[in-house]
Amino acid sequence: MTKMLLKKSTIIAMLFLADAVLLLTASWLSYWIRFNPTIAPGYIDVFMRTVLYSIPLKIAVYYVFGLYRSIWYYASFDAIGKVFFASFIGNVAILFINTMGTGLPVLRDMALNVPRGIYPINILLDVTFVGGMRISYRLMRRMAVREVSIKKRNRTLVIGAGNAGALIVKELKENRHSKYNPVAILDDDPSKWHRYVVGVPVVGGCSEILRIASQKKIKDIIVAISNLEGAEAKRIFKLCKATGLPVKKIPGVRDLVSGRVSLTDIRPIEIEDLLGRPSIQLDPVGIEAFLKGRRVLVTGGGGSIGSELCRQIASFGPETLYILDFSENYTYDIQQELKLKYPQLKVEAIIANIREEAKMMRLFSSIKPYTVFHAAAHKHVPLMEDAPEEAVKNNIFGTYNVVTASHQAGVKKFVFISTDKAVNPTNVMGATKRFCEMIIQAKSRESETEFALVRFGNVLGSNGSVIPHFRKQIAAGGPVTVTHKDIIRYFMTIPEAVQLVLQSASMAKGGEIFVLDMGEPVSIDKLARDMIKLSGYEPDEEVEIIYTGLRPGEKLFEELLMSEEGLDATSFQQIFVGRPMDISMVEIIDMLSRLDAVLQKNGDIKEELKRCICTYKEEENCSA
Repeated sequence: MTKMLLKKSTIIAMLFLADAVLLLTASWLSYWIRFNPTIAPGYIDVFMRTVLYSIPLKIAVYYVFGLYRSIWYYASFDAIGKVFFASFIGNVAILFINTMGTGLPVLRDMALNVPRGIYPINILLDVTFVGGMRISYRLMRRMAVREVSIKKRNRTLVIGAGNAGALIVKELKENRHSKYNPVAILDDDPSKWHRYVVGVPVVGGCSEILRIASQKKIKDIIVAISNLEGAEAKRIFKLCKATGLPVKKIPGVRDLVSGRVSLTDIRPIEIEDLLGRPSIQLDPVGIEAFLKGRRVLVTGGGGSIGSELCRQIASFGPETLYILDFSENYTYDIQQELKLKYPQLKVEAIIANIREEAKMMRLFSSIKPYTVFHAAAHKHVPLMEDAPEEAVKNNIFGTYNVVTASHQAGVKKFVFISTDKAVNPTNVMGATKRFCEMIIQAKSRESETEFALVRFGNVLGSNGSVIPHFRKQIAAGGPVTVTHKDIIRYFMTIPEAVQLVLQSASMAKGGEIFVLDMGEPVSIDKLARDMIKLSGYEPDEEVEIIYTGLRPGEKLFEELLMSEEGLDATSFQQIFVGRPMDISMVEIIDMLSRLDAVLQKNGDIKEELKRCICTYKEEENCSA
């Protein structure tokens, strides 16, 4: 410790000495410039007298301004500004002393005759010499470090010559620990071509990615466009992927605004980026109206959709957020996450089973939520085919319990999370979700609670979905299993699905079927192949793909709307509304009674579901 202090003191002493020499030189040159070509003999004496106190005074001002506490390696133009102000203050102080005098012998007579033109020249020279030394040190050190490490860095192509691109290039060049050496930039704006961004040339448009990557011997590609979304994102990422090189990207606008990441948080592109879905324009005022300052309850709050609902709801400032789930671990995780991010928010975790009718009645009566999002459900198609009675108990009777409890507790708005598998269902899970939709629509006809449902397809990365499954298989070296070469599905990310759910809820008046625009359907076979390539392998060569055949109840493609429902546009481009079906709670209760009787007798649940839901049709090799 003592040695470190001695070393630091020695460095500061050396800096004092260096600045003193530079300031002395600057002072002499200011006289030389003022009187060029010859300094009058009398003013040489003036110079000799004034430097005795002007140099120590300037160094003292520099010390006060913290110039000897800065790390020179990181010296920037901010440091030059600090040197300028310190030099200005120091020279003004000397002007004051020389003009007013202090009674000291050294100031008498000669010191009072310093020409006024000396001072501005002296300020400029002080800044040039003292500031220049610091910047020069930084440049020489960084150039030396860069020269040493440049051969070890990967030649990198940057996509985007805007503000984000400039920031990334600057960071990559100046960061001593960076493994990237930006050598070229591509941008679709022709006005930027043949120009330089932080010393790196903009060599053309994005259509030339493949050519430039080959020509410049590129090893890595970084996409540095923060607002890149939709079809344009899909186009650029596919061009990058065609090079076979590692491709990374900066965060999108949504992540930057949320504060979860910064612009320099570079990450690999993922399959979500290749889908190229357009950005969502929401009406936060409408959403806030039924969430801010309200008691909000989310069932299934520990699940993939439920937990994201909780995250986004929390950002709107509810009075209390109740997270209801039967899984204590997932519920605890999301509760702790929200408490950490929103310390002022009251977050209550409720471990309960929606199958327990009496408990749901007591719970809802006690907390009286204003808004309820019902996301709790058994959702895995193959598992529910093997355990149809569990799907009926949880999905149908559990939903009926929550709906009834919400009605009796005077809940203002109730939103049910449905699925495209509920349309013309070919499996138990889809049939039970369709039954739940019927419960919602029937109850809305006789209740003051605004019951509505939101229907959408698969979400990327949800628990048990195909993408995490493929990732595990690829990580294990394969094989990757695809049920059918022609199977297609609709996908959207969990955050965007929840955003649209909240927006739909803000428009709900009761009984609506809100259908989300899922974009273009995705081939699962192509999805698997793209994921293998993104992981750095070749499909069928390094990672095998095996087709296992459609599972019981599985379709080649899903539908989002039944023929009788119709479809109307809303004020939001990605949300449509279907016509509710004409069904009463009397009919629902009769069907529930029949289902319950079958459950009690261990009868054929699937057959009873078919009697309740006329569109439910099992097919061993269903193609529609």
